[in-house]
Amino acid sequence: MGIIRKTKSVTTVLQIFEENKDAKSVVHLIELVKDQMNKTTVYRILDRLEQDGVIHSFNGKDGLKWYAKCQGCSANHHSDKHPHFQCTECDKVECLSVEIKIPSIKNHIVDSTDILLTGQCEICSA
Repeated sequence: MGIIRKTKSVTTVLQIFEENKDAKSVVHLIELVKDQMNKTTVYRILDRLEQDGVIHSFNGKDGLKWYAKCQGCSANHHSDKHPHFQCTECDKVECLSVEIKIPSIKNHIVDSTDILLTGQCEICSA
């Protein structure tokens, strides 16, 4: 589908990802823009941004959906097969830049992965 028009709402959501590179929960995103748009609009924008390869999503430790900015992805190819880390103390979520080999499975095509590591972040463990 893709984003046909770069509306004010789309620009607002994109700015959130540009200003802070940390992953954001869908609940936090909706809270940030609640005075500017409703949650249905937020979900629709997130879906389109993900389809366009601008952001990727994954599930956090409580099953909550999180979103982070993509690096080098496109609408035709997501290269976000990397792990994420969620702090059990402060709840911060990070994309980890470590390579994990995703195994080939006979007669299957793997399109995406959800690898979540939990523990204490650098700040909380100090």
